[in-house]
Order: sequence, then C-alpha cells, then structure tokens
Amino acid sequence: MNLTKLIVALAVPQLVGFLGSLVTTPSITTWYATINQPSFTPPNFVFAPVWTLLFLLMGYASYLILMVKAKAKKVKAALAFYALQLVANFFWSYLFFGLKRPDLALVEIIILWLLILVTLVKFYRLSQTAGLLLLPYLAWVSFAAYLNLSIVQLNF
Repeated sequence: MNLTKLIVALAVPQLVGFLGSLVTTPSITTWYATINQPSFTPPNFVFAPVWTLLFLLMGYASYLILMVKAKAKKVKAALAFYALQLVANFFWSYLFFGLKRPDLALVEIIILWLLILVTLVKFYRLSQTAGLLLLPYLAWVSFAAYLNLSIVQLNF
C-alpha cells in the first residue's frame, strides 16, 4: 500500500466535491427551493453524505488503478477519462446551481454519464474491483439525470 497515493487519490474527488458545493450551497435554500421539483426528489440532507461516499468510492477506485503495475498506456487512458468525468461532475453543479440552467445541465449530465461509463469500463479492465466501485456512482448519476430531466419538464 502506498499511503501517499491513497491519500491523494481520496482527496482529489473530495476536492472536486468541495468546489462543487461552493457553487451549489448558496442556491439550495434560495433558487432551488423555489423551482418545481418532482415528488421523488430526495430531501436536501441526503445529497452531502451520498456524494461524500461516492467520491470516496471513486477515489479508492482511482487508487487501485494507480497501483496497477503493468499496462501503463491503459492506466494513463483510464485516469484521463477519470479526470474528465471529475471535471464534468463539477461542471454540472456550475450549470445547474451556479447558472441556474437545468436545461443545459441536462445535456451535460448525459455527457457526464457517458464519461463515467467509459471510466468504469476502463477501470474494470484493469481492476475488476475498481470498476465495480464506480457502479454506485453511475447509478446515482442515472437517478440524478432523471431528476434533472423531471425538473426541466416541470419548469420549462
């Protein structure tokens, strides 16, 4: 085990989550509270612990990929998609909560979902455990995409 790599791997997605929360938090009790939301919208207190757990899972998955000894090109490609999906994850928060544009965020979350899927497949090919650790993330973003679509339908 490489403790330094593990700490960095766990910290990177948490940092992305923190940056996303800087955009998200100011809108939760203001703008977000005023828009029409579907009946299946989870209570606000659910989101922070779910995202914290998902970011921990993806961080540990990335650590497992970092520890793969062979296949340097494949590791680099997997980590490149991982980085892209992290950027896309933040960008969704910026579009939805920062710009208050659920319509643009809906397009972006489809891109995010595809990036997660590609990352999951690339991780799985290098470490089955790493790939499986991304399944809850893909499931949650699938739910979030449906929630985002429903908010667009109810408000535009």
